[in-house]
Amino acid sequence: MIEPDLPLLPTGEVLSALVDEVADIRARHYAVMRKVADLNQRGAASELGYKDLAQVLQHAIRLDRKTAKQWVANAGLLGPGITPTGSEIAPELPVTASAAAEGALSIEHVAVVAEIMKDLPAEIEQTVVGLAREHDPAALRTMGRKLVYALLQNDPEPRDPEPVRQVNQHVMHWKNGYLEIRAKLDTVTGAKYRALMDPLAKPGPTTAEEGPDPRSRAEREGDALAELVDLMLRADQLPEHGGEPVTLTVTMRYEDLAKQAGQGMLDNGERIPAAEVRRLACNAGIIPLILGEKSQPMDIGRKTRSFPAGIRRVLVARDKGCAFPGVRHEALSTNSEVKDRRRCYVAS
Repeated sequence: MIEPDLPLLPTGEVLSALVDEVADIRARHYAVMRKVADLNQRGAASELGYKDLAQVLQHAIRLDRKTAKQWVANAGLLGPGITPTGSEIAPELPVTASAAAEGALSIEHVAVVAEIMKDLPAEIEQTVVGLAREHDPAALRTMGRKLVYALLQNDPEPRDPEPVRQVNQHVMHWKNGYLEIRAKLDTVTGAKYRALMDPLAKPGPTTAEEGPDPRSRAEREGDALAELVDLMLRADQLPEHGGEPVTLTVTMRYEDLAKQAGQGMLDNGERIPAAEVRRLACNAGIIPLILGEKSQPMDIGRKTRSFPAGIRRVLVARDKGCAFPGVRHEALSTNSEVKDRRRCYVAS
């Protein structure tokens, strides 16, 4: 076919010729999609030793990977399917396929129509294709969103799925004289726990004698947890255990305690050194218990405090803090108006 001399043709005729040629190109492109769909139905990739059909197109006609995958996807929308018995199935978007066969839609139009139709019933395809015949792909996408909103705005609002209930978990066991703890707390409880721990886990003040706090963060948080336990034991709303407030029991021979030798035994069977027993006894209620030779109870006395409140205040004024070696972390006083270092005193 001999091309006419374009400069001699009126502008309208040149534009009309361009439209006709583009429609012809689009129609041929649809024919290409039919062939791609047929190759896919045949299982050409497996037959030819390729990973997938997109890889076949990359090699055979030198398409980039993204374009090859788009061709395969569009071919699946436009090309008819084949049943195992060989019967032909209408394409997924039959109205779109018909318009593409006419050359009215580009491959970009087809991709946008498919995107819009994901959210719409099949009977709306005719309307969407009508818009595609009149507008470019970008404008079609915008109008398609408006169409989806207009058709679905009266539907009930989607409800957020019910959140999965968070379950608190706490596992503990004794190992080599330490209580190992592993816990998982729900969001709210975790936030509360963090808020309680942070101020207690701050580094101690720098002093001229000791310098900055030498403890690692893990050690500071461990001490903070221990402090939190002590604070809770002094609370007035603790649950009862066996008819009494929560109590830690330490059993030790009086002679060993007085000599600062031997070990004490906790109520769980774990043993602690005498120095730790004396430290606990500083701020504890003491119940004298006399045992016979075979550890049978002979006499049980009343609980007493190691120091009355008045004597405690005198000791605080005298010692300005804890008199027990090695105690360095801060604690709240049992008197809400006084804040000082942990008070731990050993009777001489």
